[in-house]
Amino acid sequence: MIRKLLWIGLTLSTIVFALSSVARADEWNKKTVLTFSQPVEIPGRVLPAGTYTFMLADSMSDRHIVQIFNADGSEIIATVMTIPDYRLTATDKTVIRFGEMPAGSPEAIRAWFYPGNTIGQEFVYPKPRATELARASHAPVPAMAVDVATVDELKTVPILAVTPEQKEIAVTAAIQTSPEAIVGNRSSSMVGTSGAVRTATRLPKTASALPLIVLLGFGSVAAAFGLMIFGKPTASAV
Repeated sequence: MIRKLLWIGLTLSTIVFALSSVARADEWNKKTVLTFSQPVEIPGRVLPAGTYTFMLADSMSDRHIVQIFNADGSEIIATVMTIPDYRLTATDKTVIRFGEMPAGSPEAIRAWFYPGNTIGQEFVYPKPRATELARASHAPVPAMAVDVATVDELKTVPILAVTPEQKEIAVTAAIQTSPEAIVGNRSSSMVGTSGAVRTATRLPKTASALPLIVLLGFGSVAAAFGLMIFGKPTASAV
């Protein structure tokens, strides 16, 4: 019985460590499966209606490069540069912010927030398109100063902001790129966060039975060792 409990505890502990590794991986790359019922625009192209996998590139040097894959993550579709976007309160759902667009045009993704995070990713568009989006949405849009093609170039490309008046200004002067300035400002229409807000139609599983499994695993191990120690027969004096 003691040996059986010990094996159960060790097995549960192994499962715990495996699930913990998966959870850490998803938290690191923010892997999210999104289903769009209509075409949506991302920097450089329009995605047809369908299911896609969004995640941060596995880069230690820059945590603001987003890679977009097909539904099962087997084929990369686009790699885009983003800047930090901030919100006061995190939600337990994925949130996609869209810029305001003329009727009949695909909605352009402005920002993506992973569940439980107050820091999101605001998409940076090529400058010509950013100019058009700023005029259509009546809000500044972050833009790449030059066109780039590779991930290494994305890491160093200069970023500016294009205003609705088609002026080019420093991105920090027009768009919220640090959390300090949002303290005391609870308006959802602040610069950099305008446009429609949608929750994903298909969400990553953020809640799990992991804490319960942890307790069961360690509890079983502790119980097994307890029985081994205290369950041994004691010698009696003759």
